[in-house]
Amino acid sequence: MKRILTITAILGALFATPAMAQESNAGTAYVSVGAGAYDVNDDETAADFRLEYRSGTSLFWQIRPWGGAEVTSDGSVWAGGGILADIGVTPEFYIIPSFGAGFYDEGSSDKDLDYWLEFRSQIELAYQFDNQHRLGLALSHISNAGLGDDNPGTEILNLYWHIPTNSLLNGF
Repeated sequence: MKRILTITAILGALFATPAMAQESNAGTAYVSVGAGAYDVNDDETAADFRLEYRSGTSLFWQIRPWGGAEVTSDGSVWAGGGILADIGVTPEFYIIPSFGAGFYDEGSSDKDLDYWLEFRSQIELAYQFDNQHRLGLALSHISNAGLGDDNPGTEILNLYWHIPTNSLLNGF
């Protein structure tokens, strides 16, 4: 987890100059769907499915709230929310580091994360199309940050499709 947080901080510092901020996306909220591989560092990898809402309202700078849930083909569920930074590197490419906390239930999975409260850190690279839809690739880590007796953690690789909420209202 420390490695992902360090990488997130470094990338954020490298690309977070005011000249690179993308004003065209100010206020754009997204509904995001994702699919990928849960526990990619283990032999017992499962499919991972996500649904998230990413607010268009900045709390400060480019920091925005998000909330969502993910389920795996093994029945694990994580639901929570947090903050993300929507950092434009070019008009088409965005780096989106995020952090959140949520409730976890292992379901019928063999992956016992050893606590009901789990933290998710994530780094994503997304390409934005002319219609503001985005396609992103994300690597995330879920861990109890030492709150449980054991802290096994897990890594998830996901492909996202981000749909601007205004296009949902206007029929894409």
